[in-house]
Amino acid sequence: MGWLPALVLLAACAGPPELPTRYGVPEIDLTADTDRRSVVDQDTAQYLGHPSTVLLEDGRTMLLAYPEGHGRGAVVYRRSHDAGRTWSDRLPVPDNWSTSQEVPTLYRVVDPNGVRRVIMFSGLYPIRMAVSEDDGGYWSALEPIGDFGGIVAMSSVERLKDGSYMAFFHDDGRFFAEGGEAGQFRVYTTASDDGGLTWSAPREILTHPDLDLCEPGVVRSPDGDELAMLLRENSRASGRSFVSFSQDEGQTWSEPQLLPEALTGDRHTLRYLTDGSLLVVFRDMGTDETTRGDWLSWIGSYEDLHAQEPAGTRLRLMDNTNPWDSTYPGVEVLPNGDVVTTTYGHWGEGLPPYIVSIRLTAEELAGYSTGRQ
Repeated sequence: MGWLPALVLLAACAGPPELPTRYGVPEIDLTADTDRRSVVDQDTAQYLGHPSTVLLEDGRTMLLAYPEGHGRGAVVYRRSHDAGRTWSDRLPVPDNWSTSQEVPTLYRVVDPNGVRRVIMFSGLYPIRMAVSEDDGGYWSALEPIGDFGGIVAMSSVERLKDGSYMAFFHDDGRFFAEGGEAGQFRVYTTASDDGGLTWSAPREILTHPDLDLCEPGVVRSPDGDELAMLLRENSRASGRSFVSFSQDEGQTWSEPQLLPEALTGDRHTLRYLTDGSLLVVFRDMGTDETTRGDWLSWIGSYEDLHAQEPAGTRLRLMDNTNPWDSTYPGVEVLPNGDVVTTTYGHWGEGLPPYIVSIRLTAEELAGYSTGRQ
């Protein structure tokens, strides 16, 4: 039996098995791991899609909104008191939430006097907003924020250094003004200096003659001095997604540049993990059909967004049976470092899309971000 210790020593020296790669980076497939996921809502007769979440300051209460339909449709609203492990029944909402024409998006905002609100946007023309000042207990009806519209409003909201908020959306000309026609994609911002109650006239910040840039997802650099905006490219002509940077609090933006191929996708949602790593959750739209349309996440660093070279680690979370229709994700980082991400997809052949939550532990995320398993 003297050969057993030698084999053990050899295995230890060999290190962990090499991970499969895609787009030049390691990819970990979690699609068979059903224990980490929970079904939030499913109706075999109804399309359920495009959820948005907010985690409140207690670190346990999560709010969730999603439409009965692809983007447009009556907004369903629910609450969790245990960080997304279980959810309430569908809660009462104002009557006109049934008239929502776009994906609902939830955000926490705080005004200059410290008053906390949760706001929910709903797009097309005009962009409308509902407000709660009691952590999602009572909600106002949806009301226009101005005489303008847009698609996936708001795909991102960022607090600026002066305490105001900048919101981001896009439009292709159809909904920006009443009676518009389809044309060039343009990315816009609007700002609020009163904690989300009122919003400025929109300002165009980005367009490209040969690209359909849209669904901006924004994150601040770790040092606080730069904003990065990840962009879906809807024409698919480039085969890649793009990123643009601002060093003046969103007033001007750099010429869009290609993202690393591992981040090619739609509706990028970005959060920092407790170890400082950057987590991006998105719908994979890369050229490899094996994962195209799937629920993906990527772990790397903010600096990797500048590099245009393969970096980070990809996690394949769920296999979407449709080649594109899935994954407008809510992403929440819990006080203990765990991540709860919630989205929709075609998670079974022949079934309409439904809502699923996945939990990733802080320990495993730390391993993924350092290349360990």
